[in-house]
Amino acid sequence: KSATFPVMGRIAADYHAVGAEILGSAVNSNEKVITINDLLISSVFISNIEEAKSHWDVRSAYSTEMGRALSFQKDKHILQTIGQASLASASVTGGDATTNVVNTGIASATDATAANAMIDAIFAAAKELDANYVPSEGRKCFMRLEEYYKLANATNAVNVDFSGRGSIAEGKVVKIAGIELVPVAHFVASNVSSGVDAGSATAGGSTPQSVNLTNYVALVSHPSAVGTVK
Repeated sequence: KSATFPVMGRIAADYHAVGAEILGSAVNSNEKVITINDLLISSVFISNIEEAKSHWDVRSAYSTEMGRALSFQKDKHILQTIGQASLASASVTGGDATTNVVNTGIASATDATAANAMIDAIFAAAKELDANYVPSEGRKCFMRLEEYYKLANATNAVNVDFSGRGSIAEGKVVKIAGIELVPVAHFVASNVSSGVDAGSATAGGSTPQSVNLTNYVALVSHPSAVGTVK
């Protein structure tokens, strides 16, 4: 089963001449289909003897862990969908395509060099979002822990003399280029083509969240980039 949503291109503006017929502008449009995944579950078998021997609420502890497992998996699927969007072509004819920012300095063994390269890459991503009229509110950068903590230790990212926002003491850096930074322990930086991570939309047949994010260290996006259907 799936749900369909409209995708609209931009409409042009023009001056009207007195007496001229208003014919209306052509608008490129399309539709985006979101496939509803199969039921995702997390289960644990608890024997009566195990429950009897324990001096704590067995079911509550297991329920908490199962809830976390489902949440982490949903997070992965949403991040992978953002990754798919970063590799996709424009949704409508003449529409804005995504841009992948490449900066080899991020892989430097020197933390300061890697952090500066990451800062440059985030600014480059912000420029692309601005160029495509993406709203500034709600922008987020989901990133691997390694890159995040290099930034948290970077002078120009947290030092107030550089208008930085963050703290080395707290190990945090809030924003760069107006984009909120979100460290993700389960950031998927691999080629996902099978298994639970790839999703299942037809009882194990289709893999709607399969994507190759092998060389990715961060995903910059806006909430309008992806959608979920419940």
